[in-house]
Amino acid sequence: MIIKEDVQNEYIINKSRFITYLYKTFTKKEFTTYYNELKEKYKDATHICYAYIIDNEIKFSDDKEPSGSAGLPIYDVLKKNKLNYISCFVIRYFGGIKLGGSGLIRAYSNSVSLCLKKTILTKYQKRSKIEIDIPYSKTSIIESLIDKEYILEKKFLDNITYIILVTNDELEKLNNLKIPYKIIKDD
Repeated sequence: MIIKEDVQNEYIINKSRFITYLYKTFTKKEFTTYYNELKEKYKDATHICYAYIIDNEIKFSDDKEPSGSAGLPIYDVLKKNKLNYISCFVIRYFGGIKLGGSGLIRAYSNSVSLCLKKTILTKYQKRSKIEIDIPYSKTSIIESLIDKEYILEKKFLDNITYIILVTNDELEKLNNLKIPYKIIKDD
């Protein structure tokens, strides 16, 4: 499963603020970008804990919270929802009241669960990143074949260049229409 869209939620318990972000994440490079952006945005946060599952590879961090009280509970919620290609960050501002080990586990788990309620979970289809360079006259063909949320980039020059995430079925349609494309390999 994968989230349909990136979402954010804020949850307050005993004066501590838990700000949760969920991002569709297909590479570790994307994860690092999100992490660095949040570290910059929330420089004054007490903790920035996270978990990710990218192509079934997992990693999580408690960021100086007691061991097992933040990263693992975040990961557990993602796992229970059978999610993949996702990163979750929970930014905590300590409110002055200690929550204790089990209280922290509940707070981080609830924060992620509440954030997940703000999005839709959909069945994941593996996608390839491609580049298509076509004349303006053929844009309607591309835009009718490809789900707009998977168009990552458009460049308007002599032709239109698209960077798109496509399923194998969509690649087959492009081949049948004899629309040339180039597969892009991420690092």
